[in-house]
Parts: sequence; C-alpha cells; structure tokens
Amino acid sequence: MFDFIEKIGGKNMGIFAAGVFFGTAGVKLLSSKDAKKCYTNCTAAVLRAKDCVMKTVTAIQENVEDIYAEAQQINEDRAAGEEAAVCEDEAEQDEGAPESAAEL
Repeated sequence: MFDFIEKIGGKNMGIFAAGVFFGTAGVKLLSSKDAKKCYTNCTAAVLRAKDCVMKTVTAIQENVEDIYAEAQQINEDRAAGEEAAVCEDEAEQDEGAPESAAEL
C-alpha cells in the first residue's frame, strides 16, 4: 500500500520535510512582532527617502523651468535684434538706390 514511499526514497522525504519545516518556521518568523517592527521601520525609511527625493526633483524641475523661460527670452530678443538689423540693411539699400528712372 505504501510502495510509493519506497519509490520516493528517504533522501527526498527528508528534503521535503525540511522544506515544510523551514516554510512553517519562516512564516512564523516573518509574522512575528519583531519582524513587523522591522518592516515598519524599513517602510518609514523608504517614505522619508521618497520625500527627500521628491523635494529634490521639485527643486530641479523649478530650476529647469526657469532656465527654459530665460532661454526662450534670449531667443526672442535675438530674433528681434536680427529683424531690426535686416530692416536697417534694407533701409540703407533703399537710400543708396535711385528712386526714379530720371535720376539714372
């Protein structure tokens, strides 16, 4: 009737029994008060680290927004200066050119 035990072997049964023992002991260990206290402290540390990282990210994001706004303003000023220079060049060219065919 218990021929399957002979087929499995004593070594495999021992490994199985050890696995059950360590599994049960592990569950007891992981659900103990000390383990819960450790989990709570670790979670609190992670939350503190998250807050620190989020403050840093917010500061960096604000700085990047400022840099982007200043860069846009520089480009707008530069484009306005180039447009003014082009208008001046056109005005100088118009002054030097004859206005009518009679002046030729």
